[in-house]
Amino acid sequence: MGLRHLAIIMDGNGRWAQARGLPRTEGHRAGGETVRRVLGYCRDAGIRYLTLYAFSVENWKRPAAEVGALMRLLVAHLAGEEPLLHEHRVRLRVMGRREDLPPEVDAALARVERATEAYERQLIVCLSYGGRTEIAHAARALARLAAQGEIDPESIDEAAVARHLYLPDVPDPDLIIRTSGELRLSNFLLWQASYAELYVTPTLWPDFSEADFRAALDAFARRSRRYGGI
Repeated sequence: MGLRHLAIIMDGNGRWAQARGLPRTEGHRAGGETVRRVLGYCRDAGIRYLTLYAFSVENWKRPAAEVGALMRLLVAHLAGEEPLLHEHRVRLRVMGRREDLPPEVDAALARVERATEAYERQLIVCLSYGGRTEIAHAARALARLAAQGEIDPESIDEAAVARHLYLPDVPDPDLIIRTSGELRLSNFLLWQASYAELYVTPTLWPDFSEADFRAALDAFARRSRRYGGI
C-alpha cells in the first residue's frame, strides 16, 4: 500500500527565528509559508490526508504573548489560505480540545471547516492536541456508555477505543515526519502511530523544502512494513 496519510511534527520555528535574530513569532510566520508549500507537494504526490501538529496541550505553558500571537496568526493564515484550500479541493479539519481555543479562533476554524467539508482530500490541523489527552477522551466516552448499560465493559477492544478517538474515520498515518532533528513523538498521535514509519530530518520547519519532502518519501518507499509479521 502506498502513502495515503502523512503526519508532520512541525518543529524548529523558534530556533529558525532566533538564529536570524528575529522574534519567535516570525519563525511561526515563516512556518506558515512552509505549510502552503507542503500542501502542494502532497497534492502532487497523491497524498490524501495531511495531519499537522500545530499546537499541543503543553504549548499553553508558553508565554502568553507568544500564544496570543500564534492564535492571531492562525486566524490570519486561515483567511489568507482558504482560497488555496478551495483551489486544491482540500477539506480542513481540526483535531484536539477545541474548548481550549479562544472563541474567535474556534469560530474562524469552524467556518472554513463548513466551507470545505465536501472535499475528499483532507488537511487535519492538531490544535490544543495531545495523544494522551485523546486516549483519555476515548476512555471517558466508553466509560459513560458502560455506565449507561449501552456496552459491556468486557467487549471493549482496540476497535472500540479507535471508534471514540477525535477523528475515527481518518486512517492511521503511514509516515510521520519530524523536522529539526529531535528524536521523539512529543505526545503526537500516540494511538494512531503504532505502526507508522518515522522519518527525522535536521531541517528546521521553515526551511523544509521539496527536496526534504522527496527524501522522506523516498525513505518511506524503501521501508518494509511488516506489522509484526516476518
